[in-house]
Parts: sequence; C-alpha cells; structure tokens
Amino acid sequence: MSQYPHQSFPWDRSRSFAGQWITNETFRGAEPINVFHRQLDKVKLPETPLNQHILFRKRFTLRKPESATLYITADDCYRLFINGAFVTQGPCPGYPFHYYYNAIDVTPYLADGENVIAAHTYYQGLINRVWVSGDNRHGLLLDLVADGGTVLSSDRSFVTHIHTGFSQMGKSGYETQFLERYDSGSGEAGFAAPEFDDSGWAGASVRAHADYALYEQPTPQLDFERVAPALVEPIPGGVRVDFGAMYVGKLAVSASGNRGDTVRILCGQELNADGSVRYNLRCNCRFEEEWILSGGDDTLYQFDYKAFRYAELLYPDSVVLEPGSLTLVAQHYPFELSARCESADPDHRAVFDLCVRSLKYGAQEVIQDCMEREKGQYLGDGCYSAIAHAALSGDPRVLEKLVEDSLRSAFVNKGLMTCTTCSLMQEIADYPLWLPMLVRMYAALTGKLDRVAAWYDGIVDILEFYRIEYERGGLLYDLDKWCVVEWPATARDGYDYDITEGRVCKGTHNVINAYYVGAVKATNKLAAMVGRPQYRDHAPLLDAYLRAFYDEDSGLFRDAAGSNHCAMSSNAAALYLGLCPDKRSERAVVDMIRRKRLSAGMFYSTWAAFWGLWRVGEKALVLDLIRDKDGWLRMLREGATATFEGWGKDSKWNTSLFHLTFTFPALFLTEWGVDEALE
Repeated sequence: MSQYPHQSFPWDRSRSFAGQWITNETFRGAEPINVFHRQLDKVKLPETPLNQHILFRKRFTLRKPESATLYITADDCYRLFINGAFVTQGPCPGYPFHYYYNAIDVTPYLADGENVIAAHTYYQGLINRVWVSGDNRHGLLLDLVADGGTVLSSDRSFVTHIHTGFSQMGKSGYETQFLERYDSGSGEAGFAAPEFDDSGWAGASVRAHADYALYEQPTPQLDFERVAPALVEPIPGGVRVDFGAMYVGKLAVSASGNRGDTVRILCGQELNADGSVRYNLRCNCRFEEEWILSGGDDTLYQFDYKAFRYAELLYPDSVVLEPGSLTLVAQHYPFELSARCESADPDHRAVFDLCVRSLKYGAQEVIQDCMEREKGQYLGDGCYSAIAHAALSGDPRVLEKLVEDSLRSAFVNKGLMTCTTCSLMQEIADYPLWLPMLVRMYAALTGKLDRVAAWYDGIVDILEFYRIEYERGGLLYDLDKWCVVEWPATARDGYDYDITEGRVCKGTHNVINAYYVGAVKATNKLAAMVGRPQYRDHAPLLDAYLRAFYDEDSGLFRDAAGSNHCAMSSNAAALYLGLCPDKRSERAVVDMIRRKRLSAGMFYSTWAAFWGLWRVGEKALVLDLIRDKDGWLRMLREGATATFEGWGKDSKWNTSLFHLTFTFPALFLTEWGVDEALE
C-alpha cells in the first residue's frame, strides 16, 4: 500500500496560534482517551463528564480597527458572542490530528475602547455520530488579529464558569443530544452581555494535553435565519405554533412570569389526529424540553438544534409571552440555487423544489443523513446528497470535505469508517466502494482534477485493503464490515443472503461484489484522468462476478451463488455499474425495473436503478419514476416540506421526516454533467 498522507492535502491551511488551549479545572489535566477502534472489536471506554456547558469571558481594550479577524476553535464546539451580539458557531467536526479552526471577520462587532468576548463551549461526552466526543478533550483557543497585529489571545486571563442554567432531561435520537431544561434565573443567564458581572468567575486553566493539529475549516460558517410563525393559535394552557415548513434550528421567545414558572416546550414534525404536536417523533426522538423563568423579563436560550415544524408552549396563567417575539432560528449551510429544473412537468418541478428546499435547509456543517436521529456525516448517504447539493448550489466544498474526512478515517481502518469525524465506530462495507463513483461524478461536475489526483492514492488504498483482506478468486468473502445492500431490510426485495449487522458476513454475495467491480472500473477511469497507470484490470473480477451471479436463462443476476432469487438490488447495481454481459441482459434488468418500479427498494437500489437506466438510454423511464405516485409524490401528498427517509411516513419503523438521501432526483432534472459522469 502507498504511504498516502491522509492527515492533510496540499490546499489545507494550518496556523500556529499565539493563544493557549484554555479549559476549566475539570479538564485541565484530563488525558485524552482513544475512542477509535474497529467496529467489531470489543472496547470498553472509560466514562467522562457529560453535558458540560462551559463559559469563557474576557474584557479587553483596543482602538476600533479597520479590519479584524478572529481565529477560533473549540472542542467539542463553541458559540461566539462579541459585545453581547451573537457572531457565529463552530467549528465543524474534525479529528484531533486534523482539527478545524474558523477565521471570522469580526470588524463590525468591535468597538473603540472596552470590548467583551464571550464563548459558550460544549463538551457533550457521548459516543455518537455528531462529534469526536467522550474523549476527555475540551478547550477553547483563539487569536484576535486587528490591523495586522495580534491584540488578544486565549490564556489564563480569561475567566470561566459552568453554565448552571442548563440541566438535561434525558437523551434524544441515537444518544445524539441532551434534551434541555434552561433556567433563566441561573447566575449565568445573560453571560454574553458586556455589563454582566463575572467577578466571581475563576481564572481559566491551560490544558495540559492539547494534542491537535489545526487547519482552517474549508467550508463557510452556517447561516442563521429568523423564521416567523405561519400560524400561532391559542390552546388550553398555552399556544401552538406552525412555522409553515420543516426547519433545523431552535426556538426563540421572550416572556415574563413568576420566578420558577415553567414553560413546557414540545416540538414536532407533524400533528397528532387531535391537532396536538407529535413530540414523540416517528424517528424515535422525543422533543420535550422546559424553560424556567426568572421572575423578570426573560429570553429563551437553547443551545442544541432540532428538526421541527410545529411547537407547543404550555405554561401557567402567570406567564405572558412577549407579542411577536416567538420565532424559529433556522441554521443551515449557505446555499444559493444555481441550477434550474429542465422539465416543464409540474410533478417534476414539485419534486425538484422539494429536493432543493431539503438541501438548503438540511445541510449543516457537514452533509448529514437525517437531521434529528443520527445528525452525522455518513459516507454512504453523503455520496448521494453531497453531489446533489454541489450540483444544485455550484458549491462543492461540503462534498470535498466529505471525501477528505472519509479518507482521513483510514487511520482507524484502511477500508474507512462509515461515519466520519465522530466517536461512534461503525463500518459498512458498501460505502467506501461508492467513493470512486462519487469522485468520478465530482470530476464531471467541477473539472477539478488537482483534487482528484490528490485523492487518488487514498482511493487505491481502500481497494487494496479490500483486495488483501477479503478477495479470493476475484470475489469478496467473509467481510467483517456490515453489508447494508439496502435499508431497511424490508426494502431488500427478499435479498437472499444473511447480511446481519454486527457479525462477519460469511461467504460471498452479489451487491458487495458488484460495487467492488464498479469501484475498480471507476478507479481506472480516475487514473486515466489524472495521468496515472491503470490500477488493475477489472476483467477478471467481472468474469468471477458473472460466473457466480449471472443467470444465463433469465438474463438477470442472482443474489448469491446457489440461490435462484434475483432481487432488485442485485440487478439495479449490475445495470448501474455496466456489468450486464450483453444487450439482452440489460433489457431483462430494465424490464424488471419497469415492472417493479419503486416497490422493490428504497434509497440504494433506486439510486442504482436511476443511474443504470440513464446509462442504457432509458431516460424517459427515470423521469417517469420520479413522478411515480408511490414515490416522491407520495411524500408531497403526505405534507412533506423536506424529503423523508422513505416513500412515506409509514415506510419504516423509525422514519425521519427530514432526511437528505432522497434528494438525488434533482440530479436527473437539471444540467450538470450526468452523462459525463457515466462515461
């Protein structure tokens, strides 16, 4: 294997900080914990503190600068305030050996004379898909550069305090976040205001074990957008709010009442039959939180985000909401539509608009799959949604980050991890094999062959790992990674092979081998594009695949050797990847797709079917399937304002109603290079 430097790329910008990593006494001497391991390895990690909201403040004086840039980072993350104004939050998730900092123009926020910088940092402590947390790493680091000189750096002169206003009400999702109880009467409420009294706070500590390599975040800061309610209606004991569509963000509202009055906050993505907010979501999240009033004039301050449309605020008669103050603060990756729907069909336009809105309001600091349950950067799902995001916006940076973060996960396992820049260790065998095809699409979209060339050796490393670890006689056997094939299992069209997660997938089966051959073919194409020798001849692999899985009589592909079952997943993958031996076989697969339409699969087989149909000239069938009444149009009939995690709300037992994977139809409705991506 090559000595490919997964930690950095030629365009990565690093910085030496004058500031020190500051933290509080809890984390001052905490030694980092290695949370990284193969998924099937039995590892018990030490417990660390949980749900730590740690505040920092610093007063300083300067002359109003003509220009000022704040270089800042924190672990797990920060929210930044200057002179009481919210500035931004960050950084995007990263590995300690390639951790991100933000460079922020703060000129408009600074005043002549005394200034106050305040940061709300957070250490979640959970092992999940959101951050690299649970690893005992916490801290804040910053340098303020004004008119070319460093005027402020993080050090012991900063003061710090735990925000006692936050207490947790349980966990939501796959231990993704803590539900929040916020007390406006806490001593730290209003901590960002310049006049706040921090005289009782302790001096910051310098972290003893700051083992980061720092690089400027390659993606922009999030946009924050205040969304007014479409409808506010009184209900017994409070109000119900409809923001008109699904968003990702948090509530903002001001109120007054007695000290200790509690506002119960219920958020949801849909309403129950009686009109109340369904706060126990289909995706197995519960959005029930509380706000405790101080007895004065208060403003709700929530830290983490949720994906929701509706909210109920329930409170005693002594509570008065400030008229007009109730809004939703939506957060999302900056997005401007730079493509248009090329179809005049109203159904196509409706699906296109749904995909656009989902990507605009769904993408965060990473391309995530669902916005509430996992909240993580998945390589597999991201292959679909990241290319759609880039094609529609003309901005490939979040796609590039997905590719590079994925390649960096090779430090755990050369075959890559499923979720990246996080502490949950999951491995899905299919996903890394999709990466060469994604990079081929990226090349068609952007023409940025310098990036492709820099990624090439990392892609070869993946295939070499699969070759050495699993290949026998041209086929992959006994994978110690989960072969997902299609999700959920009920959407696999009876796929005739046991691919249960959490165990070695004994033997061999169709779909993983189809993607293996396809990955080698795509890598050879990438090699030709960047002037490298062919990686390896794919012909022997294709021959082994056909001998094992092709049924000469029907022209279809079996799920496994010895099986007579031909699932949609097996055949859609073969058509997509150009594995059919002749036109007769292609026609047999097309006929299967035409007959089964969208009933025999979900995300992955539909993606493969669309690309396969497009490859063999069946573009009209792709466009027909996009407007199938049981697909995206069913989502719209069920009230979708963001793409679902299935064809409808009841498609699976834990359906997310804000899931980005199903945004890929937009790729076939606009001009971006889809034909070039198949060459």
